[in-house]
Amino acid sequence: MAKPQPKFVCQSCGTVTSKWVGRCEGCGEWNTSVEETPTQTRKPGRSLAFVGLAGTTEPPPRLLSGIAELDRVLGGGLVAASAALVGGDPGIGKSTLLLQAAAAVSKSGKRVLYISGEESIEQIRLRARRLGLDAAPLELAATISVRDISGTLEAERGLAMVVIDSIQTMWLDSIESAPGSVTQVRACGFELIRLAKSRGFALVLVGHVTKDGSLAGPRVLEHMVDAVLHFEGDRGHQFRILRGTKNRFGATDEIGVFEMTDRGLAEVANPSALFLAERRGHIAGSAVFAGLEGTRPVLLEVQALLAPNAGGSPRRSVVGWDSGRLAMLLAVLETRCGLRLSNTDVFLNVAGGLRITEPAADLAVAAALASAAMETPTDAGSVYFGEIGLSGEVRQVAQADSRLKEAQKLGFARAVLPRRIARGARPAAAADGMVLEEIGHLADLVEQFSGKPKPKSP
Repeated sequence: MAKPQPKFVCQSCGTVTSKWVGRCEGCGEWNTSVEETPTQTRKPGRSLAFVGLAGTTEPPPRLLSGIAELDRVLGGGLVAASAALVGGDPGIGKSTLLLQAAAAVSKSGKRVLYISGEESIEQIRLRARRLGLDAAPLELAATISVRDISGTLEAERGLAMVVIDSIQTMWLDSIESAPGSVTQVRACGFELIRLAKSRGFALVLVGHVTKDGSLAGPRVLEHMVDAVLHFEGDRGHQFRILRGTKNRFGATDEIGVFEMTDRGLAEVANPSALFLAERRGHIAGSAVFAGLEGTRPVLLEVQALLAPNAGGSPRRSVVGWDSGRLAMLLAVLETRCGLRLSNTDVFLNVAGGLRITEPAADLAVAAALASAAMETPTDAGSVYFGEIGLSGEVRQVAQADSRLKEAQKLGFARAVLPRRIARGARPAAAADGMVLEEIGHLADLVEQFSGKPKPKSP
């Protein structure tokens, strides 16, 4: 039998080479190459039994976490024998959220284990006392040894939920590398997920993020788990957004909104009302966007400020939106609609701390920019949504009815939206008395603020 050939794996990015290299060709890091010797086996595999696509298997049961916003992002709650990975910036509230969820599940009579590799048991007890959770029958342990954790979980019975905080601190003694390395994270994650699948408990892993906001460690860890949740927000801001980027048991891009208080994370059942609570009407440069995050409609205020440029290159500052899309929209406004913005500093902000990713925000951003440029306030009772093309046309977006219903629920009486291509039934909001203003070109919107005849559409 031929001797297995060793391979060298970069502990920073996972690049595999046939020999040791001082500087990784993949990420450029120095001295991160570690040898891994693959094992070979000649044992024959067993024959697989195949079944049909149609079956009578019931959907997997859900374990409610006691936090409605978390259950919403998970698709209805935790699933038995599943693994979820929760990532976020340091200090954003990951441990606080999971401690609250674990305590709520344990109070319902389920057995929950909370294993920390970052904090001592006394530190966890201090946080629980501050959050008012010290009476919960939650079982705590502090260790980084995956071998000890594996032996314990193999012997325990009746477990409903296990929280590991965090996967980057876990250590498997059979791997010759430090905790947090690519090899350790991959091996520890595989062992813990195997236990969750075999023992039937819901596993929640806490993960660190890199400077660019992506989850630290190998990408294979995100493929192994069933759900990946990102906890977003500014530590100087009270709002926190839990966003699901992967979910095998529910919809992706679903969000949960929380508010950080002195008693922990509080759920925000109606984020639209909270995001618009401090909005002041009749101010130039402000427009309300009827957005959609997953299946949840959310209303947000888009703010724009234009300032004369004192000299040099004009500044473009964006918070909560894509800077490249802003540059495209400014070019369309100047080329197709006649607005002169090339010598103006542009500042754009999405109030509330939520980041918008869908193209439907184009029309609201354009309304805020046109309002600021013409120094004419937008209608305080109007919402905007629609995608804008390079020729200035306003394109249709998905789920217009959901957006309109959310706007109507919060008292908005007018909506500016794309013109319908097919002349079918009008949206449900129109039948309830909401005024719908359909526009086909961005110049139609600019005309509302200028009061002048619109330029000819190209």
